[in-house]
Amino acid sequence: MTTLHDLYSEQNQSPWLDNLRRSWLKGGDLAAWVDKGVRGLTSNPSIFQKAIAGAADYDEQFAACLDSGMSVEDTFWDLVVSDIEGAVVILRPTYDTSGGTDGFVSVEVAPSLARDTEGTIASARDLHQRIDAPNLFVKIPGTREGLPAIQRMIAEGRSINVTLLFSLSRYGDVIEAHQAGLEELVASGAAPEAVGRVASVASFFVSRVDVEVDRRLDVLGGDEALALRGRAAVANARRAYGLFLERYSGPRWEALAAAGAQVQRPLWASTSTKNPDYSDTLYVNTLIGPDTVNTLPDATLEAFVDHGTVARTIDTDEAQEDTDQALDGLARAGVDLDDVTELLEKEGVEAFEASYDDLLSTLGEKADVLKAEGAGS
Repeated sequence: MTTLHDLYSEQNQSPWLDNLRRSWLKGGDLAAWVDKGVRGLTSNPSIFQKAIAGAADYDEQFAACLDSGMSVEDTFWDLVVSDIEGAVVILRPTYDTSGGTDGFVSVEVAPSLARDTEGTIASARDLHQRIDAPNLFVKIPGTREGLPAIQRMIAEGRSINVTLLFSLSRYGDVIEAHQAGLEELVASGAAPEAVGRVASVASFFVSRVDVEVDRRLDVLGGDEALALRGRAAVANARRAYGLFLERYSGPRWEALAAAGAQVQRPLWASTSTKNPDYSDTLYVNTLIGPDTVNTLPDATLEAFVDHGTVARTIDTDEAQEDTDQALDGLARAGVDLDDVTELLEKEGVEAFEASYDDLLSTLGEKADVLKAEGAGS
């Protein structure tokens, strides 16, 4: 047993792995993480960029796809689907034993669709149909344009991971889309068993908030401002948890729960520490609470297994006091969190688009080399 097992059994928080590469499927690394207590997996375009561009594990399938006449972009998705299919098999026992609440593997729609509602809907449907597994999450960015797609997919009975969330206001919109989608599903006559199979998480990004807020605090200078560094991200996430507790209670939610619905759990994402002066488990130790998920890069998982602390920390009296002090202090210092989170959403979409474009460019260059070698043989 590890601290990851304790995190779930004692605090009802599910630790997930935020990484995937083919060698982990073949070499048993992912299965070993599951044995250590990992209960799900997330991926994104940046993760696949590093995995596919930096390893030879994909070369044989890549060449075969090109030989069959597939485009470079279609070939990329074929590689991704193969990895996700391998991962859902490994995590399926966790899904079964958890009653369909854990054991999920997430794959994201193309980053270019973040501002395209209908394109996102079509892509999410296609991925759910192509990877026909009950423990698949399709990730949809929580942009303004993503909200109708989230509601539509939930109403169709599809499990969704809402990603790139930074602000409380947008998170509130996502909760509304989730619950409205469930209400549509129930109204369509879906049985409680079918409603209960629809799972969802809302991925609230953490460390990037501190990166941007700390940058602004450094510009402001002064003891009061500098004392607030490293506190905004945790405070923002704790407020999000408070909104979760508020919105998944009361008559509206009770009616959905009676119809079989699962809550949409908050998922803490971007939880590796970017500032070396901060603890490497800062965004794990401080955000532990029931009905949540924390998805961690393997290095952060290893750090938490080695020296993490398992205790409820997200909504204690001390946590609430610290959250109020941090947010009040930021407001007095002139740091506008709404402006910060709006910028981070924009930058997040752009960063994933850049990773995707870079990967396709790299694969295009590799395809050109293979074609040249074939012509010269």
